This record gives sequence, C-alpha cells and structure tokens, in this order.
Amino acid sequence: MTTILVTSRSFGGGRADLVTDLVGRGHHLVRGPSDHQLDALVEPLAAADAWIAGTGPVTAAHLDAGPGLRVVARYGVGFDAVDVAAATSRGIAVTNTPGANTEAVADHAVGLMLAALRKTVAGDRRVRQGEWDVVERGHELGALTVGIVGFGRIGRGVAARLGGFGSVVLATDPMLTADELEAAGVSAASFDELAARCDLVTLHAPGGRTLVDERWLGRLARPPVLVNTARADLVDEPALATALREGRVAAYAADTLSDSSSARSPLLDPALADRVTVTPHAGAQTWEAVDAMGRGAVENVLAVLAGRRPPNLVNTWSPDPAGHPPARDERSGS
Repeated sequence: MTTILVTSRSFGGGRADLVTDLVGRGHHLVRGPSDHQLDALVEPLAAADAWIAGTGPVTAAHLDAGPGLRVVARYGVGFDAVDVAAATSRGIAVTNTPGANTEAVADHAVGLMLAALRKTVAGDRRVRQGEWDVVERGHELGALTVGIVGFGRIGRGVAARLGGFGSVVLATDPMLTADELEAAGVSAASFDELAARCDLVTLHAPGGRTLVDERWLGRLARPPVLVNTARADLVDEPALATALREGRVAAYAADTLSDSSSARSPLLDPALADRVTVTPHAGAQTWEAVDAMGRGAVENVLAVLAGRRPPNLVNTWSPDPAGHPPARDERSGS
C-alpha cells in the first residue's frame, strides 16, 4: 500500500469523490496542514510515497524528511513555492495542473473588476447601515481601456470575457511577440505603456518580481483600477497604499495579499476600505475547478506511482524503464 500525503485544503472537496477512488485503488491518504509547517509534516512525510501539495513551501528540508517521496503533485498551476531543483536532484517528479482553474480565475478577475468599478462592497456596507444615497458613480467596463499583464491561459480567458463587454484590450507578456499578441486579438503594449494608456490593469503574471512599484505608479496618466488574482509579490503594497491615499490609483481589487495570515498589509487600513476589495484566495474555488485540479493531481500521482511519465511534469524526471520504483533505502541518501 502506498501513502499519499495531502496538504491541499480543498482536495476532495468538490463533487468528484477522489478520496474514495484513491482508497479503492489501495492507497492510504494522510492529511497535513496547508501551510506546510515542517514540524507538523516530518512524521507524515517519512511515510509518504506521493505528496499532493497545497500553496505552502516545499523546500529541500521537506524533501529530506520524505526519503520515499516519488512525486510532489502541486494542486494548481503555480509551482514557484516548490524547490524544483532540490526535487530533481533527489529523483522526485514535480507536477502541476495547468488549465484546471483557468475559467474560474478568469471569471473571478472580471468579477473583481466590476466590484471595484461599481463600488459594490462599499455600497453594500452603506445599505446595511440604512444609507441608500449613491455617493459616487461608477464606470462601465466596456467604456474602458484594459491592460492585461501576462497573456497565458488566464490572461487569454480574461481577454475573451472583456471582448463581450466591448473593452479596448492591451496586453503585455515577455514570452510573446507583438505579432503573437495581435493575432490573439489584443493590442501589444509594454508594461510602462499600460500605465500611460489604461483605465484598468489586471495582473496575471507569475510571481517572483515586483511590477507595480513606485516607479511604475509614478508613470500613471490617470487613476486606474488595479486587479490582482495572481501573486501578492507583484505589488509593492506600501507604495500602492500611498498611491490609493493620494488618489493616484482609483481602486485595488485582489485575491491575494503579501501576508494573508494577518491584517498587517497596509492595504487593509480601514481608511482604504472603500477603495480596496480583497477576497480570500477564492479565485480557483469553484466546484468545477476543484474537481479539475483534483483529477489532474491524482492523474499525475498515479502515473508516477505506476512508473509512467505524468501528463503535467514540470521538471526533468524519467520513470524507471522497468516500471518499478527504486527501493526506499536506495532513495534515503539522495
């Protein structure tokens, strides 16, 4: 019997009964904390053959605690929290589930745009206090020029939705040429050009670098709405909070903050409550996306455990040509 460690909070929480399926195939499932605190995972990792990992870090120390690990299957598309090099050096496959939550996150991004443009959350608060006066008019999404930063699956999904509203759509992506962007139905622009031309900018780039910083904010031609359903580190939050207070940015709507475990982000200042809307990493949390991510993770895990190449491999890894996993004592020193 193989042991599968699961640290994704929503795995098995959709309509598909993935847990029963895995148990029926002879696998033993163990749950662990989604923040991946090492002390809490030392014991389950020691027995694990596979790990369906949430958004927490997967470090070399985690991998050393799991000498029998054969696969780290990220539940979702992002794998920047995984030490891929450490996994590769230990012969551990790393996988993800690309495309599983594309539609859900694209929907959520447009929903945040509309909420920010129409002051939906602030209006709800006022009505609950008995105030029915409209204190500020909003904007129609179709009347705006929208900039998309990162034109992968989700960025393209957002662009498709914006087409239905009639927005003018610009996009920037360092991996794509201007011709490729134009062929996809959007106008190519640099990130700095978005600051000068856009009424709304939505972030769909991978993390690891800060894009919205004081330099970029200083180039804004007019106060835009900013939307972030990607990564918190794309935004310099203190600089953005200052820009919101000064009126250089009209509103910020996000599904992530730099410190989601507390209220320490300056963007959660009560004085900014009418201009900042934050959701709790809800972008991928639809029934459909949860099932798709779960099925993808399971498919990757089962392939590796069977000695086959998984469909969504993100590192350099080769299955044993005989289809048999190495013995645990052969892997413990890797």
